[in-house]
Amino acid sequence: MAKEKATYVYFFGNGAAEGSAKMRDILGGKGANLAEMSNLGIPVPPGFTISTEVCAAYYEHGNAYPTGLEAQVQSALKRLEKTMGKKLGDPDDPLLVSVRSGAPVSMPGMMDTILNLGLSDASVKGLAQKTGKPRFAWDAYRRFIQMYGDVVMGVPHDAFEAAIAGIKKKKKVSLDTDLDENDLRALVEEYKRIVRQHAKKDFPQDPQAQLWGAIDAVFGSWMNERAIKYRQLENITGIKGTAVNVQSMVFGNFGEDSGTGVCFSRDPSTGEKEFYGEYLMNAQGEDVVAGIRTPEKIAALAKRNPKVYKQLVAIKDRLENHFRDMQDMEFTIQQGELYLLQTRNAKRAGTAAVRCALDMVKEKLIDKNEAILRVSPGHLDQLLHPMIDVEARKNAKPLTKGINASPGAACGRIVFSAKDAEDWHARKEKIILVRKDTSPEDISGMHVSEGILTSTGGMTSHAAVVARGMGRPCVSGAKGATVVGKKVLIGNKTFKEGDWLTISGSTGEVFEGKLPLINPDLSKDEGVKTLLGWCDAVAKASVRGTLKGFEVWANADQPEDAKLAFEFGAQGVGLCRTEHMFFDKEKLIHFRAMIVADTADERKEALKKILPLQQKDFFGIFKAMEGRPVTIRLLDPPLHEFVPKTKEDIAELAAYLKVKPKALQPKIDRLHEANPMMGHRGCRLAITYPEIYDMQVEAIACAAVECIKNKIKVTPEIMIPIVVTARELKEIRPHVEAVLKRVFSEAKVSLKVKIGSMIEVPRAAVRSGHIAKYADFFSFGTNDLTQMTFAFSRDDIAGFLPAYLNKKILDVDPFNSIDIEGVGYLVQYAAREGRAINPNLQLGICGEHGGDALAIDFCYKTGLNYVSCSPYRVPLARLAAAQAVLKNSAAPAKAAKAAKADAKPGAKRGRKPKAN
Repeated sequence: MAKEKATYVYFFGNGAAEGSAKMRDILGGKGANLAEMSNLGIPVPPGFTISTEVCAAYYEHGNAYPTGLEAQVQSALKRLEKTMGKKLGDPDDPLLVSVRSGAPVSMPGMMDTILNLGLSDASVKGLAQKTGKPRFAWDAYRRFIQMYGDVVMGVPHDAFEAAIAGIKKKKKVSLDTDLDENDLRALVEEYKRIVRQHAKKDFPQDPQAQLWGAIDAVFGSWMNERAIKYRQLENITGIKGTAVNVQSMVFGNFGEDSGTGVCFSRDPSTGEKEFYGEYLMNAQGEDVVAGIRTPEKIAALAKRNPKVYKQLVAIKDRLENHFRDMQDMEFTIQQGELYLLQTRNAKRAGTAAVRCALDMVKEKLIDKNEAILRVSPGHLDQLLHPMIDVEARKNAKPLTKGINASPGAACGRIVFSAKDAEDWHARKEKIILVRKDTSPEDISGMHVSEGILTSTGGMTSHAAVVARGMGRPCVSGAKGATVVGKKVLIGNKTFKEGDWLTISGSTGEVFEGKLPLINPDLSKDEGVKTLLGWCDAVAKASVRGTLKGFEVWANADQPEDAKLAFEFGAQGVGLCRTEHMFFDKEKLIHFRAMIVADTADERKEALKKILPLQQKDFFGIFKAMEGRPVTIRLLDPPLHEFVPKTKEDIAELAAYLKVKPKALQPKIDRLHEANPMMGHRGCRLAITYPEIYDMQVEAIACAAVECIKNKIKVTPEIMIPIVVTARELKEIRPHVEAVLKRVFSEAKVSLKVKIGSMIEVPRAAVRSGHIAKYADFFSFGTNDLTQMTFAFSRDDIAGFLPAYLNKKILDVDPFNSIDIEGVGYLVQYAAREGRAINPNLQLGICGEHGGDALAIDFCYKTGLNYVSCSPYRVPLARLAAAQAVLKNSAAPAKAAKAAKADAKPGAKRGRKPKAN
């Protein structure tokens, strides 16, 4: 049977297309939606899409195209020429095309675009003759030379900008539209000279050479520095590459009856259901996106051309209803005729994401589950961004006001370039990137900036779109700001690099100096409360085999932390670190006395003074959590962390103990450890000094009794850290149970307290089946588990991690996102082996990974009961938990099913291992 010929090129136009929106992976987002709009009968300039599979092959075969591609492109081009009644590069009536990128995931401005392709010294004259608009023809040609020279031939963009600025200065005009035909003819000749000077060859006149040069450049831009950086920042992986869209040109720069614009079916900053956007008459698309001219609001088009405006409104409504999401559309008006060049699901600010999701449920466009999936944890994170303190704002006068392009407030030192931004950020400085306008090359600098200020551009400029996607506050189009070199003039004041500015992307205001910022209170946001209520319902109703529900707990060390966690919706405390309590000044002196004591009696005497203070802390946390589980980790760090180090501290302890400082020094020296991370810490302290854990357990029990007597519900859980063998837990658990029994018996109360183990050492994970015999729960401490699995120190990884990421040795920082292949494997293995021995074993995670969306998805699939994270990440984790349930609802309890297949001999359910 003959092998079926591969299809690489897909045509669209005239109300039909060979592709559809379902072919995003092959056609890219832009190509798929162009095809879909064509199928819907929406006016789209005809063209064809070269698939992402070609991009993959291009890189796989050393920048070579697959066999048959050229023939398919030529066939599609002939079809396009027939459809349009024009021929590419024809000297009398040329077909002109755009060549644009389009990946399956939106990457605004990161890859390359060429417009007006097909113009040459001959065809520009034909275009001028055919249209009767010679100025338009020469303007299109100079734009083409500039874009092609920059993107394809590597000519510096600034060289072209300097040339046009020189002509405008000579004529004493400020706008490109003020240049006449003769000016543009002269500019074309100057542009060609610039190309010869920099590229060492003439600008190509053959339209076929132009076309393939542009296709090469767009595929090549998939691996340009800014595109790679953007994919890293947005965690975009697993896609083949970009598609290339070749589309017949329509012209917004035909005259004052033509124009171009970008619009949104809803406000991308607030989510309000109002038609939002901007346009420019007598302009091409890059004029709007690049912020070269400050555009007009879309509402003004209703007066200027009511017919086109009405048609555009009808199309945006149709597209939003069809795609069931907020749309970001690009359009061109050519001599009064409307054309759609692109539609895509709009990037939006966090506020807009929540409001849009909730409103669309009310409008019955989507259901609650889809609304949950529409809002990303990153969107919620944006809602935690600071805003200017209300009281400070009352006394501050703004220097200028621009467009409130991306919400939130930021304060930082001024820098004027992406490179300077990265340099200042490397010095741990907070920065505001100030530019006339931004371009895709600025992506790295934008990422490290607290906020962005531009003097030109609008709501749909590059700065605005990218800032919203990144969650950075942005003020664009601040006309009162003029950027000159490394200075910005705002009003009558001049600011230089390193000076402080404060901006509000919510109001568009710019302030001198450092204004205090405050964090918003998500717990009072009714929209967020509604959305997270839906999330909690989904997570609570989830079923994985015999497991019911999936919860979000919080790490909280103090009563105020627990109160905040409760307000943010935490359903328990997954990690209460008791060592943080000891650093309190009131307790520290007693604890230090205990450390340097010579006998068990002396240690007990010192611990007696700490016990009521610890009890008070625990009572506060129990009270704040209103009966929800509170997992208290007994003392974990090595004792040397608590010893006095300065002369003043040593003298203070000596005075307290009534000894001379010299007498203390030998004891302090003995506590020194060469490698404390793996030293005398955690449960090892309970083996050598059992009275320490006895005191802590008594404080927990007494606090629980106090709660019960005050009719406060309480659910304490006790966690033993740094367990490496079941024999440690076998030794320690009876001590814990004995103290609990004694305190509860004396108080005449009954309370069940779970006793469990942290799994943070690889050996503990490997021997988890044995440890589970003595544990009611496991809590995975993935911070230490990552350190010990990789042999990476969190404190020192910065010295080599960038090289590992750049060379793709690692995909991500393993301390930011869980390493599923290594650390994740240990978690899965421990969960499987632990539950094989103890089917009711409770499983949770309490490392920093507990707030990461990818880790939460992994934890759900692995069968954990809960994740625990810092209080401020609880709202994000609640959303991510619900999304994990929805995304994996068709595959419950995979980890449990895999247990039998992957378990080693002897790892069968119900066996009773020898403790080790």
